[in-house]
Amino acid sequence: MTCIYIAFADTPGFFAGLIRRFLRQRYVHVALAADVRLSECYSVGRRNPAVPIFAGFEKEDKYKILHTFPRAYYRVCRLSCTREQKRKIMEKLREDYMRRYSIHYAVPALPFLVLGIPLYVRNQYTCSSYLARVLGENGICIADKHFSLVTPKDFYEYEEMEPVFEGELSKLVEEDEAAHREDLLEHWLEGVSVYE
Repeated sequence: MTCIYIAFADTPGFFAGLIRRFLRQRYVHVALAADVRLSECYSVGRRNPAVPIFAGFEKEDKYKILHTFPRAYYRVCRLSCTREQKRKIMEKLREDYMRRYSIHYAVPALPFLVLGIPLYVRNQYTCSSYLARVLGENGICIADKHFSLVTPKDFYEYEEMEPVFEGELSKLVEEDEAAHREDLLEHWLEGVSVYE
């Protein structure tokens, strides 16, 4: 067994505020990562954190997000899966990243989501519907409904989620940088001991 990571994000903004009111929860965006550091993290969302108009499938950059939203708040959860499930999920995310400009945010589907009516337009997703589809295709069912109706709240309430971090994104970035420095020091010390 291994795991993947689901990152829940709370960032300011008009559109996020509307979604927040609809979902009645703090977190309005979900992304999927290979590790707790979010070093390889994908979602359907803003192509540029500062520009909400252009949205689609992207590889998220926590440093750019932190620069745009210094007070961004995150919750990161671990989700158990098999090694084969993780391999296939990450392979799909990487493939979709290569064709990212053909995957768009499903703005036309939002009224149907509010009404509880499933609607899928080819290559158009919300952040949660994309992840629900990819996970569902690999045997991880987040909610007992059509993937187009899955919201961040469904991920948040999924019993298998194990929280591993909650706080400001700046703290996660600081922890990541500290861990990176420790890794570099460890590699350097291993190199020194080889030549002694």
